[in-house]
Amino acid sequence: MKETPPIRRSPVAAADCNLSRSFELIGDRWTLLILRSALHGIRRFDDFQADLDIPRTVLSNRLAGLVESGIMKRRNYREEGQRSRVEYPLTEMGQALALPFMAMTQWGDKYLGEKKLPLTLRARSTGEKITVAYVDRKGRRRKASDVEAVIDPAFRQPETD
Repeated sequence: MKETPPIRRSPVAAADCNLSRSFELIGDRWTLLILRSALHGIRRFDDFQADLDIPRTVLSNRLAGLVESGIMKRRNYREEGQRSRVEYPLTEMGQALALPFMAMTQWGDKYLGEKKLPLTLRARSTGEKITVAYVDRKGRRRKASDVEAVIDPAFRQPETD
């Protein structure tokens, strides 16, 4: 069987790749942990700080970046008898991160979890376990081996030897 030659360059330049752009936007450890907490429903600065034991200046900087990027928004709230404060709910863009985060959780469960699964996804309507999977437009599940990335020729990098 003939072995395929090694790929020496990604087919799309990092500057043109939306996956690369997403890594630049959310790819540092603290930002990912803040988003994980936010996806679990945490919205308030002090709650993020207590949940993650993150330095306050780091948290402030990361939240500002998430607001600037449109992943979170600043919203004032006021509890009775207290001064006005700010919370950081996820925007639609931020809520859309649930799927890739759940895919990463599933990956971690399989390869890192040592048979410990602290989180299980279930359908509210049926209670059935849910997994993240490749699904075509007709709702049919596809194997990873049946999935190919089709590169727009306008974005294809020239191959080098």
